[in-house]
Amino acid sequence: MFLNTLIQQNPALIDGAIKLLEDGSILPDTYVIDVDQFKENARLIKDKADSYGIHLYGMTKQFGRNPMLAKMLVDELGYDGIVCVDFKEARQLHKAGVKIGHIGHLVQPPSRYIPFIVSEIKPEVITVYSIEKAREVSAAAQQANRTQGILLKFFRSSDQLYPNQEAGFPIESLEGVISQISALPNLHISGLTHFPCFLYNPKTHSTEPTPNIKTLYAAKQQADELGYRFTQLNSPSATCCETIPNIKHFSGTHGEPGHALTGTIPANLDGSQPEKIAMLYISEVSHHFGRKSYCYGGGYYSRSQLTSALIREQIQAETKDTIVNISNGDESNIDYYLQFDSPCAIGTPVVMAFRTQVFVTRSDVALVEGLSSNAPKLLGLFDAQGNEVIHG
Repeated sequence: MFLNTLIQQNPALIDGAIKLLEDGSILPDTYVIDVDQFKENARLIKDKADSYGIHLYGMTKQFGRNPMLAKMLVDELGYDGIVCVDFKEARQLHKAGVKIGHIGHLVQPPSRYIPFIVSEIKPEVITVYSIEKAREVSAAAQQANRTQGILLKFFRSSDQLYPNQEAGFPIESLEGVISQISALPNLHISGLTHFPCFLYNPKTHSTEPTPNIKTLYAAKQQADELGYRFTQLNSPSATCCETIPNIKHFSGTHGEPGHALTGTIPANLDGSQPEKIAMLYISEVSHHFGRKSYCYGGGYYSRSQLTSALIREQIQAETKDTIVNISNGDESNIDYYLQFDSPCAIGTPVVMAFRTQVFVTRSDVALVEGLSSNAPKLLGLFDAQGNEVIHG
């Protein structure tokens, strides 16, 4: 999906990743992240957000809930915290000492874990989708003797909700829901949220508002009319330099950049965005079957839009890069391997760049700095859940 843009924007990342593979520092099925470019992307987004008065929670699931990158976002770059889309990410990053800003969206915290979240993790906000969950958070907050901020999600029947992510309150119930939840002790309704608020439109080559953000804005207006004054209107999905002005246009206060941090937003397919590609996936040829070559898998994601790979072959004394069509073969199968139709030597490096959700893979994540100055240094090697990996 992003291979051509990677070649255009960050060829040093390709060279560095292949070198790491060939000297044994990393294994196949590894995502390699250019930390310098990652931080530059994060700075660009933060500067843009600051200019519009927008707060940022960094999202880490796309690059493996990585604690080192999360700490950079918060401690070095001034992000307001990390958004944890599920309770396991919250557990992982809290254990690593990372400041967590938002929990519960997209996955609600489990009933029996809420007391720990409220008393120990202490996120700025928790999104709740039901009165029952709000009561659980209230009870935990009373027990912890603190006030917990929450966000509410309201929807219209015409909104765009992903399968298995349907949740929230009908907007018609807004007055009653806010009234009930406002009466619960030790809770503070900090604001509202929705998802996805922006999506890329391939016809216009731009990232556009969805009906959801209009519902979010309508919910804010209704709450305003009822006398409620919220401090947060969280507008996640595709937060990047391109969408931040639109977040402001719809009165949003918070965004949650994820893919933009690695430059892998759909709008950057043509390399037109200020955020540049900072991540690739590397493997190597394992074996052949018929006329096909098979490379190690483990990092494939069904919505990745993976179509092509770069193979780097040593032919006599020369290095040859070739672009090949590559696939999982059958979406219903586990990605033990990926396959392409160009027979080449076993051990040949295979480089890809596509849309990721690293936390649902079996992959390692390698963090590298100094690529642009030709002095690469491996900062750390982690698994897809953010645990440090040692091999060799």
